[in-house]
Amino acid sequence: MSSALDKQELEFVQELRRALDESAASLPSATTVRLSAARKAALARKKAEPVLVRAPALAAAGVGAIGGVPGGLPAPRRRSALARFALAWPLAALVAGLFAIAYFEDQQRTAELADIDAAMLSDDLPLTAYLDHGFNAYLSRSH
Repeated sequence: MSSALDKQELEFVQELRRALDESAASLPSATTVRLSAARKAALARKKAEPVLVRAPALAAAGVGAIGGVPGGLPAPRRRSALARFALAWPLAALVAGLFAIAYFEDQQRTAELADIDAAMLSDDLPLTAYLDHGFNAYLSRSH
């Protein structure tokens, strides 16, 4: 569907261009001279558009740094402490989160083992019953 829309837009643009060309041909020469002068004046006043220049990440030794080759890359700017902190805090938060998860899981495991120990110590069964494999299977099914 977008190709049909693109085709319609292209046809419209072509028709519009043809109509403008026909009407421009019928303008008096004095008008076309004034329009041409106005266009040149507008182009002269137009601000230069900023151009994005990409510099290589790694330069040759001694090029572009202070004391480097004239016309080389400028020395890299040092980041402020706040900018460095803004870059480092997500990493610090990730590390802290991982430590918190590990601590929480360790606490869960300790609590589960304490519950099992408390259940074993409060039972009237002898400890040899827990050495029986069939009894261990029974315990794992009952919990």
